[in-house]
Amino acid sequence: TGEKGGRRRSHSWDSRITVRMAGRESSRVKRKTSKKKLAKKSREINAMIRDMRFLEINRIVKKLNEVLTGYYHYYGITDNSRSLNSFNNVVWFRLFYWLNRRSQRRSYTKEGYKELMRQFPLVRPRIYVSIYG
Repeated sequence: TGEKGGRRRSHSWDSRITVRMAGRESSRVKRKTSKKKLAKKSREINAMIRDMRFLEINRIVKKLNEVLTGYYHYYGITDNSRSLNSFNNVVWFRLFYWLNRRSQRRSYTKEGYKELMRQFPLVRPRIYVSIYG
């Protein structure tokens, strides 16, 4: 079980049980992104932004939006919004970091970066699949 081509498959999801909901005894299995998968994708996105940092900002954001949309479609299920927001924050801050490494002096302040992100917005995370409804 869990074997495919002689290798053990890694799981993309962690399940956890919540016992108390709104003051009554109830249990429900919640699904969230595996910490290992989130960390691995965060490293991949960091390397991608590092490699693209010399391109024009509109091309960088366009490529990042493609990656983010695919990520949100795959992991955008009920109860996983915290992990989606966490990944969105990783992309936001890594982009800020690498854009400021394009020259010897700082390219963007936080206010300037926020203004830039209003012109070239990143895709916002959202839930695409409701597994309970």
